[in-house]
Amino acid sequence: ANSAQDNPPPPPPTPPPPSDTFKAKTAFLNNNRSLSPSCFFLCAGEAKNIPPYPGPNRMRDCYCTVNLDQEEVFRTKIVEKSLCPFYGEDFYCEIPRSFRHLSFYIFDRDVFRRDSSIGKVAVKKEDLQKYHGKDTWFQLQPVSADSEVQGKVHLELRLSEVITDSGVIMLECQGLPIVNGQCDPYAAVSLLGPSRSDAKKTKVKRKTNNPQFEEVFYFEVTRPLSYTKRQFDVEEEDVDKLALRVDLWNASNLKFGDEFLGGVRVPLRVLGQAGVHDAWYFLQPRENGGKSVKVEELGSLRLNIVYTEDHVFPSEHYTPLRDLLLHSANVEPVSASTAHILGEVCREKQEAAIPLVRLFLHYGKIVPFISAIAHAEVNRTQDPNTIFRGNSLTSKCIDETMKLAGMHYLQVTLKPIIDEICTDHKSCEIDPVKLKESENLDTNRENLRQYVDRIFNVITTSGVRCPTVMCDIFFSLRESAATRFQVDQDVRYTAVSSFIFLRFFAPAILSPNLFHLRPHHPDPATSRTLTLISKTIQTLGSLAKSKSVSFSAQHAFFPSIFISFDQTRLHLNFYRAQGRNRFGMKNFKKRWFRLTNHEFTYHKTKGEGALCSIPIENILAVERLEEESFKMKNMFQVIQPERALYIQANNCVEARDWIDILTKVSQCNRKRLSTYHPSAYLNGHWLCCKLSADTAPGCTPCTGGLPANIQLDVDGDRETERIYSLFSTYMTKLIKMQEACGSKSVYDGPEQEEYSSFVIDDPQETYKTLKQIVSAVQTLEQQHTKYKRDKFKKTKIGSQYVVCC
Repeated sequence: ANSAQDNPPPPPPTPPPPSDTFKAKTAFLNNNRSLSPSCFFLCAGEAKNIPPYPGPNRMRDCYCTVNLDQEEVFRTKIVEKSLCPFYGEDFYCEIPRSFRHLSFYIFDRDVFRRDSSIGKVAVKKEDLQKYHGKDTWFQLQPVSADSEVQGKVHLELRLSEVITDSGVIMLECQGLPIVNGQCDPYAAVSLLGPSRSDAKKTKVKRKTNNPQFEEVFYFEVTRPLSYTKRQFDVEEEDVDKLALRVDLWNASNLKFGDEFLGGVRVPLRVLGQAGVHDAWYFLQPRENGGKSVKVEELGSLRLNIVYTEDHVFPSEHYTPLRDLLLHSANVEPVSASTAHILGEVCREKQEAAIPLVRLFLHYGKIVPFISAIAHAEVNRTQDPNTIFRGNSLTSKCIDETMKLAGMHYLQVTLKPIIDEICTDHKSCEIDPVKLKESENLDTNRENLRQYVDRIFNVITTSGVRCPTVMCDIFFSLRESAATRFQVDQDVRYTAVSSFIFLRFFAPAILSPNLFHLRPHHPDPATSRTLTLISKTIQTLGSLAKSKSVSFSAQHAFFPSIFISFDQTRLHLNFYRAQGRNRFGMKNFKKRWFRLTNHEFTYHKTKGEGALCSIPIENILAVERLEEESFKMKNMFQVIQPERALYIQANNCVEARDWIDILTKVSQCNRKRLSTYHPSAYLNGHWLCCKLSADTAPGCTPCTGGLPANIQLDVDGDRETERIYSLFSTYMTKLIKMQEACGSKSVYDGPEQEEYSSFVIDDPQETYKTLKQIVSAVQTLEQQHTKYKRDKFKKTKIGSQYVVCC
């Protein structure tokens, strides 16, 4: 359930469509460059030695949550009646904001009371690289409210010797936690010393986790510059022995008192000779805030964390390397192109394919690139039965393209029947050895046949829904295969079926949780059913002769499905939503949202009729909404012709997911906006640009689009940065490949074994490209070195760059 504004204001009129959406996005990104975008992949394995439940029933029903600081972004399934629960769940997340800790909490479900926390694992951001790609057992730590802190505070300290007053300016805080749905913070400022403890408080700032205090507090002190006890008759104190303590609290109306949000202790010796200190500090836990529990009594948790962080420069830094990459489809032969060379030098083709596909998708050049490398691979293939069956750069790039472009296509095609299979639990076991006593082989075989027939039917009738980019790629594969193997009439179909069935639909059926078709791993019995269905679909898709389906029947079927795949898109019938009145500040209410490929609706509760229905064709843009609009986090807006719908998600990852899927399904709408207002229209003007007309055109470019009825939140510069990192990592192989080109140019004998792993069709053209790659990579390497050196110089205790105590 999310918060929605039932009666939002009308948006500005629709401007003409953008002439170049990719340039608009690139310009927007360059003006708002984030130096360290990051992501992580998590495999939550298992926990062991969880303390037993007190009482006769000692087992627990445990689940694990993943948190960015204190914000939950993922929750595993509940493992019932176990003290050593096995989860085995994967979670991938593009981290949309800065964070200090990646935390994991083990909870015990309680059906009558609030779920109780058993223990936690908290990994500092700077320590994530220590565990990168490793299976690690972490000891669970006690959970204490006093130790769960986040956010930072901005302080300014001044020492005036004239009025002998030490001034403390409490400026602002950022990123404080939300406590019980809100945050009403105030600060307690204390001057601590051997014989004093003066305390003062700020005003309470209501309903904000980014309070602006800007309050000044004075503490009278003395600061002798040089003295001995003989020179003074009165006792004076040394400022260097004093310290300032700032504690943040959440003002609560509950009987339990105010909640501690974190604190920081700053020794006054930081003032130095200048007598002025201005810095940001990360809030720290309260001293002795942990529970007195032996750590070994809480159990442990096994995790595999993969964390990456990219330092991305402004776009102009990547122009030489990016131009080389995007020109790859036009290079003859394509094996001499920059993109193909990346696939040759990388240890795994997959690590080259991921950034290449995202980069070419972002610039709308994925089809010519894949067509070029696929055509070259087909020409090197001798046996039509082995076409595209290896883990080549071509196959990995097509896999990645289908994964990105076809995710919604999978949802629409397979999810309903997969949900039914997981819910009904019908047995489909046909192996007599594995058959249970209560099961009948003929009944199970009939269950399996019905499931296979239904899935095969939904696949073969889904061609018109296949994304355009996949249709274009399949058409290119079919033409290349038919031209290369003119005698074999079936190769034009097997070349495509090896991808659409064996690498797309069958894996999604086998592991629906990995393709977001199911939230969790299926139970063992259902997993066996899905395995049998997947294997059968693979057999049908490979055009192999089998007892269940004759080869002639398959041969007659495949021309029709591939004709369907050549069509551009599915044309749907829509209806226009009715206009609504203006909204008020109190119009935010909990609503249940539902999205189909036809419409986006919200309801009062799950199962009730829709309060509002928005046809997909009426969605003009889906963008984030600045927090300042309503003092609420994780908000986004769905812009329509008459109004904008403002929505708050439960957390930052969920907000990102909603924006992503809504943008994808509405990407082909003809009247999509090129600009939008990142803030709301309140009090007679837009908060972002201050224009008074509620129909004023947007002031910020919309996020970019793609021409192939898909949309990805892709930063082309970030992908180029990742490709640079790969080239830099494999620089030794680049040099060896240059040597191989020289060897092939002057020596026409048997190929030297140390160079045999490289595909080099034209040594001179390949050497020319390699020289350009090395030059571009070395230039970027120099820029990275300078950036790291400058950042190190700017980093100081008390700055935002480091965690301070």
